[in-house]
Amino acid sequence: MKSRRKSDGETTYWLSYSDMMAGLLLVFVLIIAFTMLHAQMQYDEKQTELVGKEQELVVQAEELENERNIVSQQKTTLDEQARMLNAQEEALAEQGEKIAIQEETLREQHELLNKLEAIMSEQQQKLDDIIGVRAELVEELSREFNDSDLKVSVDENTGAITFDASILFDYNKSVLKPSGKEFLSEFLPRYVDVILSPKYRDNISEILIEGHTDTEGSYLTNLDLSQKRALAVAEYCMAENNSILTERQLEDMRSLISASGRSYSDPIYDDRGEIDMAASRRVEFLFRLKDEEMVREMIEILSKEE
Repeated sequence: MKSRRKSDGETTYWLSYSDMMAGLLLVFVLIIAFTMLHAQMQYDEKQTELVGKEQELVVQAEELENERNIVSQQKTTLDEQARMLNAQEEALAEQGEKIAIQEETLREQHELLNKLEAIMSEQQQKLDDIIGVRAELVEELSREFNDSDLKVSVDENTGAITFDASILFDYNKSVLKPSGKEFLSEFLPRYVDVILSPKYRDNISEILIEGHTDTEGSYLTNLDLSQKRALAVAEYCMAENNSILTERQLEDMRSLISASGRSYSDPIYDDRGEIDMAASRRVEFLFRLKDEEMVREMIEILSKEE
């Protein structure tokens, strides 16, 4: 009886112990499960954080790439600006050289201008003297011939004396007519007395006899005719046996006179603007003063420089 009770007590003991161990095991399992669940939750949170960090890193990487692109563009812009700056510096340096050359050129031109102005001042005085001499000479020639019976005209500006070729020559001829010789015999001494008077002799550099024709025929035919007429007048005026001029006058005239033909290069026009054929057929006596051409050329040079 005692043995059975003892056996039942032992059995009850072991069952209680077993239940306790089973309970402890369950608690341990629950603890482990809770721990694992907590760890899983922490893991998931970390994973979420990692995903967020990765996204942030991606965004930061994109921003960094954008910044790199911006920096690259800025560097390209700076390089281009540097290139342009270098080109501008080179251009400025080249421009500076050009400016220096221009300044040197201007200085030389200024010096030349000063010299030309000095020459101009000197030549202006000569020109004034020449103008004065020409004006007086033209006035005396006008007084000599305007009231004479000789059919000549005196140009009020140049002093050129013109007479109709028909007085001297037949139409299309170059041989002096008797009336032409008579005309020259009366005209030439009076002309020479004025133009080679002591008052003007030293100022005369040339006396020109020019022949002119109308526009009928070719230029060369008229050139030949005008030259022959001018030469015929010169030959008669310079002949030693016509007693028109004194020996002294002849000597002076030989050093001054020249003859040329102008063909129809300088015709005379009437009031309607048409060529006056009769007036174009003419012979002219002209004179040039010493230094006159030089002064005129100098004035033209100075006018261009200004």
